[in-house]
Amino acid sequence: MPPRPTPLLRRLRPQFQAQVRHQIPRIAISSNRQASLSTSSSSSLNSNPDPTFTTVSPDEVSHFNALASSWWDPQGPSRILHLMNPLRHDFIRDCRFSVPVSPVSTTAGLTYLDIGCGGGIFAESAARLRSTKSVTAIDPSPEVLTIAKAHARRDPALRGKLEYLNTPVEQLPAPAPQEGYDVVSIFEVLEHVSNPAQFLDRCMPFVKPGGWLVMSTIARTWMSWFTTNLMAEDVLGIVPKGTHDWRKYVNEDELRGHFLGKRDGWGEARCMGVIYVPGIGWREVRGSEKVGNYFFAVRRLEN
Repeated sequence: MPPRPTPLLRRLRPQFQAQVRHQIPRIAISSNRQASLSTSSSSSLNSNPDPTFTTVSPDEVSHFNALASSWWDPQGPSRILHLMNPLRHDFIRDCRFSVPVSPVSTTAGLTYLDIGCGGGIFAESAARLRSTKSVTAIDPSPEVLTIAKAHARRDPALRGKLEYLNTPVEQLPAPAPQEGYDVVSIFEVLEHVSNPAQFLDRCMPFVKPGGWLVMSTIARTWMSWFTTNLMAEDVLGIVPKGTHDWRKYVNEDELRGHFLGKRDGWGEARCMGVIYVPGIGWREVRGSEKVGNYFFAVRRLEN
């Protein structure tokens, strides 16, 4: 349950209520539109991609294209993402070592698919790990990928380990059923797509049996509106205006219901709530996944 509102928050609550008055209580991942997805297997959804179907929002692509040139400025508009990156690796490591690790994957090296990679902050750092065999990073924004490729060319050690593709996941050929990637990452993407349920279903076939689908997103609460929309964008300006649409936020219980309740072959769900502390950075805070930013992961079970 969110904390009790302070006097300031009580004064702001009417503004918040005006923004959400016409919103449905739960978004597409758990709405009636979900019923049409629940009877389809995730593999069939992606085996023959419809060239016209996409969950990419043109407005979101335009927004991030405008930020492309500043993506690698650690003090620029993407500063929050730079500061979050170490926690991404920590969470993936914790997920992988929460279950017995296959000796084969340990010796062969890990393969990553980074969906919605942006300028490559996570993709580059993952490719530099000694335990990594390869990283494939995809994004629908050509301007942002141009920046990502140019930055990667500065480091010769990334050649042969990191590949960028300008494509949405819907147009990426699906791997064979027993193949795929050890880690499929979707960081700060889910809250920017037009249909999160269909988007996740398109991502699922790319995880190999025993692999992990790892993501970070934002819970849909009045506190997250206050921190990410009002404070971060409007008051403090630490995130570019228009980055977040509160209506697209997804709650942790909705993700659990999607993977564990409506899709077969998934388990070992893990979650980690995080909070940004100005001047310090991101910190894990137990229970904060019910309030704002959080990491979520689910494992594809082996046959």
